[in-house]
Amino acid sequence: MSSKAPLVDQFARRISYLRLSVTDRCDLRCAYCMPERQVFLPRADVLSLEELHELSLGFIERGITKLRLTGGEPLVRRDVIELVKALGRRIGAGLDELTMTTNGTRLADFADDIAAAGVRRINVSLDTLDRDRFTRLARRDSLPQVLEGIAAAREAGLAVKINTVALKGINEDEIPDLVAWAHGQGLDITLIEVMPLGEVEEDRFDHYLPLSAVRDRLDKRWALTPSGHRTGGPARYFDIAETGGRLGLITPLTNNFCEGCNRIRVTATGQLYACLGGNERVDLRAALRSDRPEEALGEALDLAMRIKPERHHFAIDRPGAAPALARHMSTTGG
Repeated sequence: MSSKAPLVDQFARRISYLRLSVTDRCDLRCAYCMPERQVFLPRADVLSLEELHELSLGFIERGITKLRLTGGEPLVRRDVIELVKALGRRIGAGLDELTMTTNGTRLADFADDIAAAGVRRINVSLDTLDRDRFTRLARRDSLPQVLEGIAAAREAGLAVKINTVALKGINEDEIPDLVAWAHGQGLDITLIEVMPLGEVEEDRFDHYLPLSAVRDRLDKRWALTPSGHRTGGPARYFDIAETGGRLGLITPLTNNFCEGCNRIRVTATGQLYACLGGNERVDLRAALRSDRPEEALGEALDLAMRIKPERHHFAIDRPGAAPALARHMSTTGG
């Protein structure tokens, strides 16, 4: 296989979407994501911004057309905006879209620069509009900063989509109000089932809320019509006539979406995970730092395509069950 050939896995799926983590660090401690005393990676283990840029260019040469910067929280990485600007220069030159997922706490400081770099839309993680509930869930009193960041992003001309993890007994009563609020602000919103990644203090089974049940409740309030809208990710979209907005559902547990997977993830240490729900990985940092980086990177990407599994095997089916994988979402890249 040519080192410049498009990325196609063993199941003939064309891989065109890279989720690239720039850091495992985060300024929140959301209870379903990580423990309160999370231990982050030594900085020496993390790829430099120059290495992240070099890696991204290698992926673009292999047919990656959509690149999402993730974390942790990407905006806590010092000088990350320089990487955003450098990658933004490839939009229209191999890259169709550059996006970002953020918790929004620092968005007010960076929204103008992000938009100026060519980013047109971002995702903001937000699970509640209640300040006390936000503080309990995120273990930080940061809701005002998040809302300020969303407003700044909109003012900068960025399209904002809200990502909300549906949590039984925590925010399930608020989900209709969150949807109505987002649509009232002119924002799309996507609901996500909690994913069993990494040990946390609470049992995720206690808070697992199937989106099939959520949709049944929403259907009783509004008319949800399947939408043909696609963003290149795993969400299925619905239009809500009464609100005039769009609702996405990401259902890794109740409605497997792996058949059309076009995604790979790379951690901030350069580990390529062929599947969020698997341990199949390739060390791209070693390739980058070898004495023949271009050739080694090509070989590593070819290997990743050979080991990418057909599907994940997430399950939250009983109390006290161990997480599907030991690594946390912040380590893998959100």
